[in-house]
Amino acid sequence: ATFALAGLAGYQVVWGVAPALHSPLMAVTNAISGMTAVGGMLLLAQGTSESTGLVPDSPAHWMGAIATALSFVNIVGGFLITGKMLDLFRRPEDPKDYFELYLLPSALLLAGLGGAYYGGGGHLENVSGSVGIAAAVCAISAIAGLADQKSARTGNVLGIAGVTYGLAATAADMSLAGAAPAAFQQVGLLGGLGAAVGTAVASQVGPTELPQTVAAFHSLVGIAAMAGAAGEYLGNAGDLDVGTLSAIYLAVFIGAITFTGSVVAYTKLSGMMSSKALSLPGRDQLNLGMLGVLAVGMAAFLDPSLGSTVGIDSLTPEALQLSSLSFGAVVSSILGFHLVASIGGPDMPVVVTVLNSYSGWALVAEGFLLGNPLLCQVGALIGFSGAILTWIMCEAMGRSITSVIFGGAGTAAAPTGEAAVMEGEVTIGSVDNMMETLLEANNIMIVPGYGLAVAQAQFAVAEIAKKLRDMGKNVRFGIHPVAGRMPGQLNVLLAEASVPYDMVFEMDEVNDDFENVDVTIVIGASDTVSSAAEDDPNCSIYGMPVLRVWKSKVVFVSKRTIGNTGYAGMENPILYKDNVEVVLGDAHDTCEALRSAL
Repeated sequence: ATFALAGLAGYQVVWGVAPALHSPLMAVTNAISGMTAVGGMLLLAQGTSESTGLVPDSPAHWMGAIATALSFVNIVGGFLITGKMLDLFRRPEDPKDYFELYLLPSALLLAGLGGAYYGGGGHLENVSGSVGIAAAVCAISAIAGLADQKSARTGNVLGIAGVTYGLAATAADMSLAGAAPAAFQQVGLLGGLGAAVGTAVASQVGPTELPQTVAAFHSLVGIAAMAGAAGEYLGNAGDLDVGTLSAIYLAVFIGAITFTGSVVAYTKLSGMMSSKALSLPGRDQLNLGMLGVLAVGMAAFLDPSLGSTVGIDSLTPEALQLSSLSFGAVVSSILGFHLVASIGGPDMPVVVTVLNSYSGWALVAEGFLLGNPLLCQVGALIGFSGAILTWIMCEAMGRSITSVIFGGAGTAAAPTGEAAVMEGEVTIGSVDNMMETLLEANNIMIVPGYGLAVAQAQFAVAEIAKKLRDMGKNVRFGIHPVAGRMPGQLNVLLAEASVPYDMVFEMDEVNDDFENVDVTIVIGASDTVSSAAEDDPNCSIYGMPVLRVWKSKVVFVSKRTIGNTGYAGMENPILYKDNVEVVLGDAHDTCEALRSAL
């Protein structure tokens, strides 16, 4: 029941999140998914005694240590990155925040938990359960708070409170389980180590590095879920029922896919791996074959007596179970790699949202195996919110959500015809010509892309927009839903440069108005403004909704070189249109020159 209610809550609140805040949404849910620390902490509490030292003394304890340390990296790093992003949306005229006052009810709640511990009387379990409910409510409120910029920072604070309550309730559960003082010391040391690493990583992350960082944090959730599930099996082998065994196998399955899929996403987003989709012969058959192998492995894990029926008599039931779980982890990891590697660069923003959802389902599986309602509630919240965000992104890109989940987004059917032949010549423009045209225009649109982030040209562009607006011109920014490498990244970038909210519009709000636009400036965008998406059935992005900038009266495209392609690896046909001029050079230098000229 709590799983269903939390899922419904996640479904409801994510629809209200503004597109501009989709990046902070994924960062905060990623931080909350660090609740995998709960499983690690409970593992560290199992079988401890007064003689237990600070060094883990069993495989189960080592798994718990890994899960705890990695989860704290995720929690602290995720919330710090979210806070940094949301601070970019803050404006001088915004009212002062009094978040320190939230310490009062938090202190009261935690003091009540401490009182139940020291006061005895058998009330600790009830109070711990109530604190866990408060944690789930705060997690839901955190996502709801991201509905707009005014309440977004409050949402982040509520997320921090929710995770803090959840960890405090887990510490109480450790006490109820009879944990020795050494177990709490281990949690403190591992948590401090993870927090230090998370802080160090977060301090180096800016809006440009945001997508690959979120993907990297997702991989930590996958490893933590796998370690928690494996530790639960290793610490209780032979004493687990079928339901718990099923949850363990599923947690390892989802965790492994999340881990390797996130690693591939990280390498693609950071440029360490080609953005092209991996197209192995029989791709879909390979995926189905691996799923079939995993199903057989799960059957053997749940009922090791099946080994004797197929002639595997050399292994004991316990050895067969452990082998099945280990083999399942390996095959799941390969499947995760293949699923994400088979998705092309233009669809990577959607992959990030899918991995965000996967991390939630890994939490759910861990919650079921531990019988922990808090993990089920938080996991369902993240899983459903990530799934809905994936749906929103797929709709915006004209992609099939089924194709994305099963590793075939944009590659289900390779184009069989010849690519469209570019007709005409590229017109090379200049900064002076662009300035003169802008001074004569009244209706101006600026369309940024990932190249703006790479060139760090957002501050110059913001100044250009301000100067033109002060001249009485109607200046707007048009943002594609997946501009950049993750949803909302360009909104964060413009917020960093203090671009007013009322100048930034989503694609659907401006796409029908380009015919009335005098001048459009495209900076660092290619695939999201490519006319091939509407005109060329043989191109890889055909069918993806794009900003129809070519319908403007005049278009200036800032590009480093003519042959420089977008993330999809294809040239943009709009460069050859009569109303388009290409201004060559680094986007930062071009924008600074235009700013000075104005």
